[in-house]
Amino acid sequence: MFFFMAKKDRDYFLSFIAIVFLILHLHVSANEEADRIISLPGQPKVAFQQFSGYVTVNEVAGRALFYWLTEAVQQPSSKPLVVWLNGGPGCSSVAYGASEEIGPFRISKTTSGLYLNKFSWNKLANLLFLETPAGVGFSYSNRSSDLFDTGDIRTAKDSLQFLIRWLDRFPRYKNREVYLTGESYAGHYVPQLARQIVNYNANTNHKINFKGFMVGNAVTDNYYDNLGTVNYWWSHAMISDKTYKQLMSTCDFQRQKESNECESLYYYAMDQEFGNIDQYNIYAPPCNNSDGSSATRHNMRLPHRPHSAVQLYSGYDPCTEKYAEIYYNRPDVQKALHANISGHIPYKWTACSETLNRNWNDTDSSILPIYRELIAAGLRIWVFSGDVDAVVPVTATRYSLAQLKLDTTISWYPWYVKKQVGGWTEVYKGLTFATVRGAGHEVPVFKPRAAFQLFSSFLQGKPLPKS
Repeated sequence: MFFFMAKKDRDYFLSFIAIVFLILHLHVSANEEADRIISLPGQPKVAFQQFSGYVTVNEVAGRALFYWLTEAVQQPSSKPLVVWLNGGPGCSSVAYGASEEIGPFRISKTTSGLYLNKFSWNKLANLLFLETPAGVGFSYSNRSSDLFDTGDIRTAKDSLQFLIRWLDRFPRYKNREVYLTGESYAGHYVPQLARQIVNYNANTNHKINFKGFMVGNAVTDNYYDNLGTVNYWWSHAMISDKTYKQLMSTCDFQRQKESNECESLYYYAMDQEFGNIDQYNIYAPPCNNSDGSSATRHNMRLPHRPHSAVQLYSGYDPCTEKYAEIYYNRPDVQKALHANISGHIPYKWTACSETLNRNWNDTDSSILPIYRELIAAGLRIWVFSGDVDAVVPVTATRYSLAQLKLDTTISWYPWYVKKQVGGWTEVYKGLTFATVRGAGHEVPVFKPRAAFQLFSSFLQGKPLPKS
């Protein structure tokens, strides 16, 4: 029809189309611009762009999830989009992933400013930190009951809605390769969201260019995680032979909630036999309070383990969670982040929500069936494990992954970073497993250079270096 128009009419039509596209572009730009971070309080000058704000995922309940995008340092338009999720359940990706692990900034001890992270993952990708579910960090719901009845199912569905709507807000990312990453209870979030994306793509013409995911020290399977954890405690001399035998004979590791007798044994082991250690890195010093007591919380619930302060090796500060809670409660910081702008969060910002953690409503007893689905879908899947973590230890992950019975394509070997063994790895048909030597629960905190190498190899889809 267009070609049969008179030239004058064609010109008018083309002008009209151009105006429509301009209006749409301006609208999109306005949406992006509203979320642009000019500068955070105390932030060093950087060349990359940052955006943060809210995406409503359920209008009826008024659920909105908070995000923080730190674009790649160089050539962001050619780099993939990597979504990071922290676990808990109930812990903030801003507090941990962005501020302690893979983000571009660290919070100074005085909490008056920020300094640069030498091994930030935004040197390789555009990083999108998502606080999920509603009630975590700056994310909120106007329906207060949402904080008392959330769980795996709603978290996965809301996270998918977030990603769809966020890509509508940032259309320049729509054709970009997308990867998911995370740790701990994100061992549930990440594969569950991955499955949501795969199912969504199967039923739409507006597909997300989803390529794969990587999870670390990941909660995976109730039975094998719990069995592997108790075995780790015993093999690392954290508990006595007597307690080990009692745990093995008393506890039903298949159950979501253990018996009172089993719980009592856990309490005894942690209170009487562990000593004042950090379970997230059994060889690191704890963050001590002014009275000399440890700030580390004990972890009673399996497999849901509250995420406590992570301790660091000599040369790092073991109390960074405290600094995050001071920094992100500052009104000037919240204003710069466009966070809590309408007063939707009447409570103090915390790194982890104990309310969500205590009231987690539904959880998959095993993520292994999802792994089988996603391996069949041809996704790139990496699982890594810091080997001095006693919370979701390497033995737990190895026991769980062994149940997949995958064929080995590259046998077990040491991988290297800066001429040192970074860990060990084995490549299976459909999945790569890697350990990180000397790293605790939050691998990038304890071994940032090794974690950077791990991430680089994952993005390239190449085995970790043998030399």
